[in-house]
Amino acid sequence: MKKIRTTITTGVASLGLVVGMAGFAGATSGTIGTTGPNSNNQVQNNASSNVQQTNNNSLGVSNSNGQGASSGSANVSGNTNGGGAGSGMASNANSTSTSVSVMNGSAGGGAAAMWDGSSSGTINTTGPSSNNQVTNNWSSNYQVQNNNNVTVTNSNSQSSSTGSANVSGNTNGGSATSGSASNTSSSNTSVTVSN
Repeated sequence: MKKIRTTITTGVASLGLVVGMAGFAGATSGTIGTTGPNSNNQVQNNASSNVQQTNNNSLGVSNSNGQGASSGSANVSGNTNGGGAGSGMASNANSTSTSVSVMNGSAGGGAAAMWDGSSSGTINTTGPSSNNQVTNNWSSNYQVQNNNNVTVTNSNSQSSSTGSANVSGNTNGGSATSGSASNTSSSNTSVTVSN
């Protein structure tokens, strides 16, 4: 009696460098029927998935502000009746707002989502003393690497000065007033990284 050996193999493989990958779905199946006695019948379904995701984020933010303000001088002198002398106000104001947001999408909801697991094998109507086998193999390799480098630098330099106010050498002199000097700075930085 002649022996019959029959093997059916189906498979799916995926390899890639991805940022976002939708799952794939598929079905593997094999059918063996009507074989003679002492046959070796095999249905083998193989599916494998290899996903590698790498996110490299390098963010650099630099804010620099330099300001200078000064008021002039006021002088009343050499008069019989001198009025008042006033120097104006010197002021600096600065406001800086920085917002950085980075979102890296993953390669789907996991490697398992890429294969629906529907594999089937059918062996029927075989002769006596036959060796019948149905094998389903599924392997998955899912790797994610995130490299984040965030640098934020805020630099603010301000100077403010008022001028001089002078009343001198007058028979009747008024008042001397120097204006106010002020500096104001506000900085707001927000960084969000979501992998």
